[in-house]
Amino acid sequence: MTQTIAPRVRSLVLLLLAAAGLLLAGAAPASAHAALTGSDPQQGAVVDKAPAQVSLTFSETVSLSDDSLRVLDPKGKRADTGAASNVSGTTYAVKLHSGLPDGTYTVTYQVVSADSHPVAGAYTFSIGAPSSTSVTVSDQTAGGGVVGWLYGFGRYVSYAGFTVLAGGAAFVLACWPRGSGVRAVQRLVVSGWVALTAATLGLLLLRGSYTSSGKFGDVFDLELLGQVLQTKTGAALVSRLLLLAAAALFIAVLFGAYARPSPTTTLNDGASRRLPDSSEEDEKRDLTFGLAVGGGVVAAGIAATWAMSEHASTGLQAGIAMPVDVVHLLAVAAWLGGLCALLVSLYRAPAEAAPAAGAVRRFSQIAFGSVVALVATGLYQSWRQVGSWTALTGTRYGQLLLVKIGLVVVLVGIAWLSRRWTAQLTDTLTATGGKQQERTKERVAARTAPGDGKRADTEDGKQAASGSKRTDAADPKRAAQLARQRAAMDTARQKRVRDADPIRHGLRRSVLAEAGVAVVLLTVTTLLTSAEPGRTVEEAEAATSASSSSSSDAGAVTLDMTFDTGGADGKGVVRLDIDPARVGGNEMHVYVQRPNGRAFDIPEVKVAFTLKSKDIGPLPVAPDHVTTGHWSANGVQIPMAGEWNIAVTVRTSDIDQTTVSKNAQIG
Repeated sequence: MTQTIAPRVRSLVLLLLAAAGLLLAGAAPASAHAALTGSDPQQGAVVDKAPAQVSLTFSETVSLSDDSLRVLDPKGKRADTGAASNVSGTTYAVKLHSGLPDGTYTVTYQVVSADSHPVAGAYTFSIGAPSSTSVTVSDQTAGGGVVGWLYGFGRYVSYAGFTVLAGGAAFVLACWPRGSGVRAVQRLVVSGWVALTAATLGLLLLRGSYTSSGKFGDVFDLELLGQVLQTKTGAALVSRLLLLAAAALFIAVLFGAYARPSPTTTLNDGASRRLPDSSEEDEKRDLTFGLAVGGGVVAAGIAATWAMSEHASTGLQAGIAMPVDVVHLLAVAAWLGGLCALLVSLYRAPAEAAPAAGAVRRFSQIAFGSVVALVATGLYQSWRQVGSWTALTGTRYGQLLLVKIGLVVVLVGIAWLSRRWTAQLTDTLTATGGKQQERTKERVAARTAPGDGKRADTEDGKQAASGSKRTDAADPKRAAQLARQRAAMDTARQKRVRDADPIRHGLRRSVLAEAGVAVVLLTVTTLLTSAEPGRTVEEAEAATSASSSSSSDAGAVTLDMTFDTGGADGKGVVRLDIDPARVGGNEMHVYVQRPNGRAFDIPEVKVAFTLKSKDIGPLPVAPDHVTTGHWSANGVQIPMAGEWNIAVTVRTSDIDQTTVSKNAQIG
């Protein structure tokens, strides 16, 4: 049994660093956290004369570069005069050349939201009348491609590395000081530091390409790196590296001076005991206090590098949200990282150095406190990021949050079982402690009692030792083989000792189950950091609806309909513009976008009009493809005024197709 479980433990520890990243292989690129809520001219609008500028309004402040906003004429040439500027609040504009000819113009934008995530998109408007255009917008979403995948994987590894580093060190200091000398625990904590450091360096190099071109060749562009260092995210990553240097010193002391054993003294019964004097005890106590304070400050500083550059740093109550986010991250690390250290200690620590019931009980108390902190901070974060019940169930962020809540409930249930095993282990050790001490004294007395048996054992031992030495000298290979066999036998003996106690065995299995759920929980938690907050989604939809309403009041009709064909890349939004929405001839534009607002092409789009009250229709319309994500049809005849049902059929592959519809008053 143990031979099959031990490799699973090693794999589980590695999963904390890599499992979530593997899930990215089939996942869509991360959604951006700033949404386009308005534009002037509006998407699909036909204006009589060329505007002086094009302005875009986002749901939050964004960062701009020289080419963040571009306007391209029908031939693909730049129609804007240069860099964009902030007009007011969250509105940004770029000036246009004078004397622009009639035709369809394409507006592209690629900016970085206040919480560090890139957002990109494109739309078209026309001057005079729509025309064909040679502009093709790239189908790659912001933060996508190989660079986006690597950046996302680096984020996962950094969270997992911090959890293992901070939680493992806290477990040693607060629950099991003796574990500072156990090699398996040392390797675990050091691996967390290495993973976090490597991931931070990788994120710093990838950041420039991730937020701009998305090309892997730009990863080592020093000019881009210099620009990154001037941003909030770049400063946070550099600060994290400096704090990791301090963490390296902390680890050196924790597994060096702190792990050094006290001198031993031989007692009258022949046994060796560690008997540190009062000065050594004071020194150990002072070192523990210093490590606890220093390690806590470093861990809080590292957690703050996320809080100051991501979700918590923008939006409602940022001054409260950032310290709350730090507490949340520290609680996650103390619980899940400590759980990982406990798992390693239960399976990989030598039998004579395995953690006692007291260590497990102390960790259980710390885990309970961490859960309380997680619930309190999680409730605040949920209110701040979701904002309403509809966003909790109707947005990706809210759905992931519900999954996370469910996993926490499962994890708490398994932890309750672990507490039961811990209580039984404590009772067993208390009941058998006296008997074990008596048996130890009897064995010591038997070994030290005078008699022929002792002399015979001594003589036999000397003969065996001398024979072993002769064998070793005669055949070094044989000696090495015997040494390996003895090491294997010692390992097997330690495993038998660990598995002999059914209560410890039950505790190990429950902790293993906890760690398995914790891996999934960590994955969902990091997915939440790259999902667009539900509150932002609803605000953007409200702004879009308001814009659509104003268009309808002006005589035109604009309808937004989400679709999901069920296949790969089958989700998106279709926008239908009908102008002037009256009886007779009308101009119709159809726009297809991804959920993040980026235009993309699909194989087929069809529209049908039905007036159910008069039993008219469906009247089919097949629009012509104009440019990426844009179809149009002129002279669409509406024979009668009324509330028409407008159905749009979208086909994203040879077999994946769906129809969405809405009602609109025409005429």
